[in-house]
Amino acid sequence: MAGQPVALAPSRALEIDGRPLRVFDGHLPDVGEYVRGLSRAAFTRTEIARPETAEYKHWATEINLDALVQQPIFDITRRAVLGFTSPAYGYRPYRAYTNVASFGDMLFTHTDCLPDQHDLTALWYLCEQWDVEWGGETMFYDAADEVACAVRPVPGRLVVFDGAIKHAGRPPNRVCYAPRYTFAIKFERVPVGAA
Repeated sequence: MAGQPVALAPSRALEIDGRPLRVFDGHLPDVGEYVRGLSRAAFTRTEIARPETAEYKHWATEINLDALVQQPIFDITRRAVLGFTSPAYGYRPYRAYTNVASFGDMLFTHTDCLPDQHDLTALWYLCEQWDVEWGGETMFYDAADEVACAVRPVPGRLVVFDGAIKHAGRPPNRVCYAPRYTFAIKFERVPVGAA
């Protein structure tokens, strides 16, 4: 049907304990504009991984959802999320924010939703360059707390995953002087027609 968005094909797809994770590359041509905007953003040290690590806050800045849905990055994200929908349910964004991490920051493992919610997290790596030696990977863990997958920052890379997969962003290594920006859009699963 004309005018309907087409789901993006992932560069890499896998499941961790039956939960989907997909990586998308090469869909954000103007990543430098986002990086320059973030360099001027007002970050606050307010974000926590989980309640028991609340004393270790990290830097974040919230994005207004009404403004977000007008941005090209949201249309690309929505097309990636289309591949997770079914005839019975779709997804609607409920939160968007950017984290920034530097060498020495402490980031903890966490999940983004309860196991029966099946919410999605869309995580963008916003950088103009990233050397493999700089670290900063997002580690994804299975039910036995073994590393099931590592996704490294690549300019404009997007990873979409079931929010119940345990994960942790790793801060950059000492040799990295660039900030590690990750832009997260959280989606809740809703019945078709409500999305």
